[in-house]
Amino acid sequence: MENLIAVFIAVFLAEFGDKTQLTTIAFASKYGWKTAFIGAILALATVNIIGTLVGEVLGDVLPMDLIHEGAGVLFIVFGILMLLGKL
Repeated sequence: MENLIAVFIAVFLAEFGDKTQLTTIAFASKYGWKTAFIGAILALATVNIIGTLVGEVLGDVLPMDLIHEGAGVLFIVFGILMLLGKL
């Protein structure tokens, strides 16, 4: 149960105030909260199931240190691309 709480807190904090939330706010103002809520739930569930399945496979074949380093590099690359307006 404590692992579930840790995952919830980490994902909640990572998602709070990000582009996804701002996009959902914009959609809610245009289509109403119910449509935006259902669409956001379906989209996030789909993205997260892909992430969990890939993460489980990677966790079985790669050392955790390499996964953490790779994730860090990807965050930096995406951050630079966003700053340059490429994403």
